[in-house]
Amino acid sequence: MSAPAVPVYVRCEIDNGIATVWLDRADKHNGLNSHMFEQLVATARQLQRNRSIRVVILVGKGESFCAGLDFKAVQQDRWMIPRLFLKWPWQRDNLAQRVAMCWRRLPVPVIAAVHGNCFGGGLQIALAADFRLAAPDCQLSVMEIRWGLVPDMSGLVTLSRLVREDVARELAMTGRVVAADEAARLGLVTRVCDDPMTEARELAKQIVTKSPHAIVAVKSLFNRGWKAGEWRALWRERWTQMRLLGRYNQRLAVRNGLRRDGKPEPFRDR
Repeated sequence: MSAPAVPVYVRCEIDNGIATVWLDRADKHNGLNSHMFEQLVATARQLQRNRSIRVVILVGKGESFCAGLDFKAVQQDRWMIPRLFLKWPWQRDNLAQRVAMCWRRLPVPVIAAVHGNCFGGGLQIALAADFRLAAPDCQLSVMEIRWGLVPDMSGLVTLSRLVREDVARELAMTGRVVAADEAARLGLVTRVCDDPMTEARELAKQIVTKSPHAIVAVKSLFNRGWKAGEWRALWRERWTQMRLLGRYNQRLAVRNGLRRDGKPEPFRDR
């Protein structure tokens, strides 16, 4: 007898270089089960191989972006915890960490359009994006402390780049729920907007008009150089710029910038 078909909990739509990735378990507020972990990572891998992709948008179906780990699913699947937390010696991270870090490691920008509940693992996925656009009703929480746990899905990596250390400690030690406006003040989200999905698409459309090689270079430069010391940051700026100068898309960017007819030539895929 064949195994039952695995439900599809992650869907991807691609249009004009913009990939929209939907978390699609709306009846559970997109709570993470083992299939969602695996499908999110698999989707990121597919997008990484697709050199025509310029921007990725992460969004949740239904009333929430993602309510975090589905503990009922954990109770029903005794192998879920070992699959999430064990890793091979040659891997940098386990599956729980990879489901967030895979978006940070994508060469192209990732925009998280968040609404409703954005808790625990869901928040850590959003924090790994380059931008987080939040609806006014969005609530965010580093919720792991409620279950006697620590944020373990790359939260230490991403929080340290976005908020002060004392703020991160408070959020992780209390698990308190933060409203969208406060989240913007703290640095957890980029900005609050009435329709984050529409805003995400507009931002994506702006990005795809720029040289894809330059966009990828900017993301790499900020990922690797933002927290680097002065000497290493300056070196990385020089090295990154030298790799762009004179390439076809860089020359085309100059030509397009000088055009007066408002009809720029399309860039080549990276």
